[in-house]
Amino acid sequence: MGDGSARMPRGRRAAAARPVAPPAAKAPAAKGPPRWSESRHYAALDLGTNNCRLLIARPQGAGFAVIDAFSRIVRLGEGLATTGRLSDAAIERTLAALRICADKLKRRNVALARSVATQACRQAVNGAEFIERAYRETGIALDIITAEEEARLAVLGCHALLEPGDGPALVFDIGGGSTELVLVDSHAPVPHILDWHSAPWGVVSLSEATGQSKAVTVDARAAAYADMRARVRESFAPFVERLRAPKGTRRLLGTSGTVTTLASVHLGLTSYDRSAVDGLIVPSAAMREVSRNIAAMSIKERAQVPCIGNERADLVVAGCAILETILDIWPAERLGIADRGIREGILRRLIGGAPL
Repeated sequence: MGDGSARMPRGRRAAAARPVAPPAAKAPAAKGPPRWSESRHYAALDLGTNNCRLLIARPQGAGFAVIDAFSRIVRLGEGLATTGRLSDAAIERTLAALRICADKLKRRNVALARSVATQACRQAVNGAEFIERAYRETGIALDIITAEEEARLAVLGCHALLEPGDGPALVFDIGGGSTELVLVDSHAPVPHILDWHSAPWGVVSLSEATGQSKAVTVDARAAAYADMRARVRESFAPFVERLRAPKGTRRLLGTSGTVTTLASVHLGLTSYDRSAVDGLIVPSAAMREVSRNIAAMSIKERAQVPCIGNERADLVVAGCAILETILDIWPAERLGIADRGIREGILRRLIGGAPL
């Protein structure tokens, strides 16, 4: 069931893919050995601070074709900044989502899967306890990965969308509990990582720390936004000290719900359309304008914006603050948008053995 691991996970151990026993093989109809790799299904599950996401795919050419997917906002890290623990309500929401994922893994006859958990489980004192319960109740063996591996997987999953250029590129992932910044040299088929940094601020952790969603007046909202920007700027400082003015044109690529949501607002979409957003290149100035407009709105006004809605209205401002601060430290003229990341990186490793 689920990932098919034979052992219950225990906390922060080394991450690994989980084989699932395939059905008995039939005798090949044609000459030559059976081509198992082409018929196998592979799965990648990313459990973040805010979202639970699953992709199931099969090999296709040099890549893969998605055959099933699932995504749900679970807010696993809700209240974590205050209590240091995953709350009972958050755990129950997340287990409900994981049960759906387990059912999909079983029905799709997945041969090999990898499931990872990120910042919320890294930070929570009961993170390992939750991982063990998730395994007992769903059969899914989640590995708590390091921030460095999280950054590497995100780059592996989205680097194909980097604009051509001769200078280094900054790839970033604004998560629920942390933000990863990765400086890459993309001249090789798989980008070489020059430097990376993980900041302890994501849309959930930053929102809860500043109380932005409770700001009622225009002045209060402006003050909360300035507080957010200051906290993020401070957390980026060690990385900024190591940055040097690049040779060539700066390139910037973002992967997260923040950038895809803001890109949707920029395009004026009435509902989210991945085909319109994934791979989009947007002027950085336009993304700043969208961010500032959203930050000035009341939570009720934000909830009425298509592609934000009630689910993201209280968190999107934190994402705007993080994005603007990234634009400050890496002032690229344009921003690439990726609706792909950790899950795709996992699949590329499972299917093609991609390095990074």
